[in-house]
Amino acid sequence: MEILAYGVESYERPLLRKAFDGRYELRCLDVNLDEDTVVLANGHEIVLTNVNAKADAEVLRRLAAGGTRLLTQRSTGFNNIDLDAASRHGITVMRVSHYSPYAVAEFAWALVQAVNRHLPRAVVRTRDFDFRLDGLLGRDMHGRTVGVVGTGRIGEAFARIAHGHGCPLIGWDLVENPACRELGMEYAELPDLLSRSDLVSLHVPLTPDTHHLIDAAALDAMREDALLVNTSRGGLVDTFALVAALRRGMLGGVALDVYEEEEHFFYRDLSNRRVTDDVLARLMTYPNVLVTSHQAFFTEEAIDAILGTTLRNVDDFLAGRTTENTLTR
Repeated sequence: MEILAYGVESYERPLLRKAFDGRYELRCLDVNLDEDTVVLANGHEIVLTNVNAKADAEVLRRLAAGGTRLLTQRSTGFNNIDLDAASRHGITVMRVSHYSPYAVAEFAWALVQAVNRHLPRAVVRTRDFDFRLDGLLGRDMHGRTVGVVGTGRIGEAFARIAHGHGCPLIGWDLVENPACRELGMEYAELPDLLSRSDLVSLHVPLTPDTHHLIDAAALDAMREDALLVNTSRGGLVDTFALVAALRRGMLGGVALDVYEEEEHFFYRDLSNRRVTDDVLARLMTYPNVLVTSHQAFFTEEAIDAILGTTLRNVDDFLAGRTTENTLTR
């Protein structure tokens, strides 16, 4: 049986083949699953996808018609998959329910310090032998109030880092995390958290309820010099509203590892092309905005966990087992 893997990056291909070696025959594609590429899955019972796949109702219907019975995603997020349609068409959907929370949490804090201390600007300057300090003034993070939006595994790990830097913590989540309470975290409603925090870091999944959680009203509620960091999903932030807020001189800094329309840009070399996304291009013009290409997860430990779990998902499906990674049966 040949398994088809969509959206396999160059770095991922040898690792994925190594993980599956001797167990299953694997065919890797560099294109993502969507309405144009779904035909390539015909005859494949098992399909692997990534977070940039577009598994809507029509794509899932065509997958089922082509014989696909398992769709397993190599990520935690699954907002790109129509689970109701998958159930209707008899497709089991699985994911990687968790991997190293430290990968994302540590990267989020790295972004905090990078944008706070203007590190990208400083590096560019010194490479040109410009050693002035003008425009590089940052702030101590010690004693700054940190708002953690989403206090699950990653949010908790981020809170521990912030706590270690002497930061008072405010949290927002549907369910309180006792471990965060032990750190001294105070839970509050989101508008209260936004208005009181010097730093707001987003760690919630993207759902219909959290789409544009940070909209114009939320941005207006934030402190004028606050830092905003998003390492979760691009759709949590209304990017048009964010650009408008930056234009008005709001926010001390913004660090984004994710972007609403990232599937058109991230993981590609577009250095010799014109970028037609006016919002992304405008974001890049602000000196207090840092954008990275969805790399917070990218550590050896996290990749090992993601690929290992994906392999186990295939084993579990073929054995008829339901696990914490199973989203539909």
